[in-house]
Amino acid sequence: MSAHLALALLQKALATATPDGVRVAIARTIAPDATINMCHPFGDITGANVFDTLYAPLLTAMPDLERRDMIVLNGTTAEGQTWVGCMGNYMGTMVRPWLNIPPTGHLTHMRYHEFYKLDGDQIVEAQIIWDIPELMMQARAWPMAPQLGKYLCTPAPMTQDGLTASGDGSATQTHVLNMLTDLCKHPANGGPEVMNLDTYWHPRFNWYGPAGIGTGRGIAGFRNWHQIPFLRAMPDRKLDAMGDLTSHWFAQGDYVCETGWPNMRLTLTNDGWMGIAPAGREVLLRSLDFWRMENGLIRENWVLVDLLDLYAQCDVDVLARMGEFNEARNLGPITLPEGQFE
Repeated sequence: MSAHLALALLQKALATATPDGVRVAIARTIAPDATINMCHPFGDITGANVFDTLYAPLLTAMPDLERRDMIVLNGTTAEGQTWVGCMGNYMGTMVRPWLNIPPTGHLTHMRYHEFYKLDGDQIVEAQIIWDIPELMMQARAWPMAPQLGKYLCTPAPMTQDGLTASGDGSATQTHVLNMLTDLCKHPANGGPEVMNLDTYWHPRFNWYGPAGIGTGRGIAGFRNWHQIPFLRAMPDRKLDAMGDLTSHWFAQGDYVCETGWPNMRLTLTNDGWMGIAPAGREVLLRSLDFWRMENGLIRENWVLVDLLDLYAQCDVDVLARMGEFNEARNLGPITLPEGQFE
């Protein structure tokens, strides 16, 4: 069974999710002893606990939950492993709290980057980030510093071919790896010019960052809303290829993706980052990324970072802080009238 077919049952069940349908699909798709590396606050769970820990509570909060895949890539990594990477949005009407995030009573969206390692027709490992802060913002319950970049519901690729990518992606992967190599020359080895950004990025590229950082457009948007504050706080950042961390890379056609748990090592210094005080301690970052190239340049880059885990490493409990903000809010279920004419 191909990598796509191995996930088809789970993808179909979540497209119009019901508790019974999702439970059955998980049991057939995910090995009971699979290692599921999940973003904060869930931590590592086994395949046997995926439904009860992740989807049952989410379905309680959003009974009409649907999954919308926008990019699905599969490939064999340099280590000889078969992985599938998925990017999309979970959407549904949030009528009950989830993780104590207040219900909105409206259609809500939460981006996901999910990477699955397959053995035959079963998932045996996963690395998953759900953009939980995105839900907090929609519920007007984000308790940390305002993000610098634009807040939006992350779109699909401009070319609308994220589900049909095919062909040799080696040139795409080489381009992105070269870009990351040059990116890490700054600030240790010179000013911003050593990154050669014009060589790698399209003039109108979109950098879709996680909620808490936000989206930037072009070099100016990327530099001002993300990279400058990031490097001011953590100028010693080291990517997986430059240290002892491990990432998995694979590419198809104009797309390439990377997953690492974690894949970046940094020290939080100077005046801090995103409202986090300069802890002066080493932190590890989980970042799951997708890139799309166009005419030899990167046109779109989807990035999710486990920000809640980063805060936790600095002894900041974002969910607890959110709870303090919500002390006077009613977290009970929302009942919507049918809207039919009397």
